[in-house]
Amino acid sequence: MAAESTLNRPEKRAGSMIGKTLLRLLLIVQTAAVVYPLLWNVLASFKTNAEIMENPWKLPKGIEWINYAHAFTSARIGDYMLNSVLVVILSMAILLVAAVPSAYVLGRMRFRGRSFFTNFYMAGLFVGGVYVIVPLFILMNSLHMLDNRFWLSAVYATGSLPFSIFLLTSFMKSIPHDYEEAAMIDGCGYFSTMFRIIVPMARPGIITLIVFSFFDFWNEYVMAMTFISSDAKKTIPVGLSNLMQIQQYATDWGSLFAGLVIVLAPTILVYVLLQKKLTEGMMLGGVKG
Repeated sequence: MAAESTLNRPEKRAGSMIGKTLLRLLLIVQTAAVVYPLLWNVLASFKTNAEIMENPWKLPKGIEWINYAHAFTSARIGDYMLNSVLVVILSMAILLVAAVPSAYVLGRMRFRGRSFFTNFYMAGLFVGGVYVIVPLFILMNSLHMLDNRFWLSAVYATGSLPFSIFLLTSFMKSIPHDYEEAAMIDGCGYFSTMFRIIVPMARPGIITLIVFSFFDFWNEYVMAMTFISSDAKKTIPVGLSNLMQIQQYATDWGSLFAGLVIVLAPTILVYVLLQKKLTEGMMLGGVKG
């Protein structure tokens, strides 16, 4: 038996090495498939139309910063970006104000009907926003809520509420009740305990929620296109669509790719800055959940 196991060891090691090599090759191919289009887009944003039409795969001969200026002036990308920043901030504020106390109550307290409310919120995970966009449009139109950035933010926050509560509840359930009991012995009420004890300890989950929500709100197109009609209030995905329509007739491809880079830059920057916190939050959520 010992000799048999000794003979199997080289075979196991060879199989393990082959598996690791294949996995690394797969990851390299996947990384190249994601990174190459982004890199090509950035390089194309510095080219002239003649360079793009001549050979789109060549490196740019110079840096055409004028493409970014045209993206801001011809399609008002700067105004659309400010609208997106405003909508994202409002959506984040509404979402956190609603999700954090709800997750605290559902995750830390026991009361009659808790299972019903938990299942009610979780049911929202299976309802896509596209399925309710028509009745939502009719409702908002009857209440005169269309073409308003605040109500668009409220729609974003409401749509993200089920996932947000689901994510934060798992973090708050994992916090030992000893901290809460000690705070209440010291005279803290429910709100004081939540903000002073529970929220700081659930910070990795909250940061994870903020990052995911930012990506979702920043890149959302369908609802922004449906509920906002004024050009001065449109968000960056809708503005990018306008830029594509303009460049379709102007054939200014450099400005179009510059607009794409402008849209992608904030999401990449947020991910780079918060990548460690995001990974930490996801790992803690996976272990605690």
